[in-house]
Amino acid sequence: MEDSKKEMLVAAIENGTVIDHIASEKLFEVVSILNLAHSSSEITIGNNLKSEKQGAKGIIKIADTYFAPDEINRIALVAPNAVLNIIKDYKVVEKRKIEIPDHVIDIIRCFNPKCITNHEPMQTRFDVIDKQKMIVKCHYCESVMEQNQIKIK
Repeated sequence: MEDSKKEMLVAAIENGTVIDHIASEKLFEVVSILNLAHSSSEITIGNNLKSEKQGAKGIIKIADTYFAPDEINRIALVAPNAVLNIIKDYKVVEKRKIEIPDHVIDIIRCFNPKCITNHEPMQTRFDVIDKQKMIVKCHYCESVMEQNQIKIK
């Protein structure tokens, strides 16, 4: 395609958040985690978009919405390579790679059926022991879970 005929595949937003570089296979998991199906904001979702770095990627644009650290930590657990862009007046005013926290509190459920967190009304707490492979360890029962075993609450 000629440079003069290139155009944006996903429309710009005036204010809000763009979550870019989501692995295509994780896009709808991020949509679910953020409960976007029940949002009244204007949302654009693109999947399997061409990416030089990833081959294919997903992107979510949410108008007039900014996420709390807890919500960003949820995204990091399933899309650790995502990039968060804060948009104001059609300009990116902040761009940062989502970072996996050292500790995950009250976000994921322990997969050990005998863990106290599955029987008592209490917050879960996990220590991230490998950020590259996304491996976490329960603070209470010391069960170790890999990324494919992690279930968001």
